[in-house]
Amino acid sequence: MHVTVLVSCPDRKTADTVSEALLSKRLAACTSAIPGVRSRYWWKGRLEAAGEVLLLAKTTADRYPAVEKAVKDAHPYELPEVIALPIIKGSREYLDWITKETR
Repeated sequence: MHVTVLVSCPDRKTADTVSEALLSKRLAACTSAIPGVRSRYWWKGRLEAAGEVLLLAKTTADRYPAVEKAVKDAHPYELPEVIALPIIKGSREYLDWITKETR
């Protein structure tokens, strides 16, 4: 099974750092950084808002535990978002490429 992992980052530099950590260890085949995300959330009893960069990492489900650890090691947040969503359909060639590049 293939997954897309979502990681909210405080800025582009952090997104690049996390991306490099994932790609250099072959934990993701590809990452995409989407700037300009506006996040609103509860944190320690207060409603917060922040501009963030959303990082999408394409990988396999069996790599998720290592992806989560690498994100936590590279990320400045006390509790970073690390959420895996299943890829339920995709071109066979692309999914095969993800598998190949994360081995």
